Amino acid sequence: MKLSPWPAVLLIIACAAYFLPPRTASSELGPASPAAAFEDPLPREARRLFADSRPATVEIDQVSPGQNGTLQGGLGTGFLISGSGQIMTAYHVVDGAELIHVKTLNGQTYLARVTAFDNAADVALLKIDPGGRPLPFLKIAGREAKVGEGVLAIGNSGGDFLQARTGRLLRLGARAGQASFPQNTLEMSAPLAPGDSGGPILNAQGEVMGVVSYVRVNDQGQTITSYAVPVTGGSPLVQALESGRKRDVPAVGLRFDDTHDGLTTPSGGLVAEVASGSPAARAGLRGSVFDSKRNLIGFGDIITAVDDVRTRNSNDVIFEIRRREVGQTVRLSLSNGNESREVSMKLVAKGAIDYTK
Repeated sequence: MKLSPWPAVLLIIACAAYFLPPRTASSELGPASPAAAFEDPLPREARRLFADSRPATVEIDQVSPGQNGTLQGGLGTGFLISGSGQIMTAYHVVDGAELIHVKTLNGQTYLARVTAFDNAADVALLKIDPGGRPLPFLKIAGREAKVGEGVLAIGNSGGDFLQARTGRLLRLGARAGQASFPQNTLEMSAPLAPGDSGGPILNAQGEVMGVVSYVRVNDQGQTITSYAVPVTGGSPLVQALESGRKRDVPAVGLRFDDTHDGLTTPSGGLVAEVASGSPAARAGLRGSVFDSKRNLIGFGDIITAVDDVRTRNSNDVIFEIRRREVGQTVRLSLSNGNESREVSMKLVAKGAIDYTK
């Protein structure tokens, strides 16, 4: 099977998972049979594990106002980590959500709010109010995952409602080929897809080892490998989330030109648009110029270095910026035609920038 290069084949569920219409077990595709969904490596305990864990998983629907007063939503998955209604999911599932609906296995629907998140790690905590009724929940593993062990995922992809996918853990500390993806993830053979994002990765003891984040696909759109953010009880990430920390990634307010990215002379991150009022706008960065039909008529600034570190494309630029913290100052080396210049700016939280202006 021919594989595409990393940047071309990485399909982050952040880009697609919750832009699918909500699906339930009454979908035209119908619910997947648990017996059909399970394969080795959990042949004996898979059915029990699924039955025990499924009530603690949820469907997450991000709802936003659409045109003509309609509501538009997108689908993801989450799981309860406390009986009082605390839910863990992938941050991109709820990023920017105006309304978050949570649906449990028994059909109950709740409004949820984001209480903590780590954008770089792509993990968030939500809270629902169960009205004093204790809810089933999953335990976060107290040990790190081990290569070769079997994994069970529960999610909402392919029109299924909280169904199972199984596989094996292939690698620890996997680094994504794109800077905007979480790094140091668990790589698995489980055939996950958009809709599973934010769901739990369980070990044979029914403990959560990871949170589904993104998948790698081939030219035909078939999943090759899946990736999850590792979580363990008492880890710095989990402790920070449970304390209510909201940690965004640093940004300067740029959109890059994907078509010509890295193909300019000199090569670098080609700026397509600069968000109004952003640090980049205040520093005088220039985006590309388009005519009334959105045809490109002039390139914007090309970022060739960040703090003297050479950047040959936008991925390099994003990687260097995200290595830093909100509040730090960065220096960008720019090229535009025959002009070269340097500008400095302070990094701000990505969520503080309005990219719609």
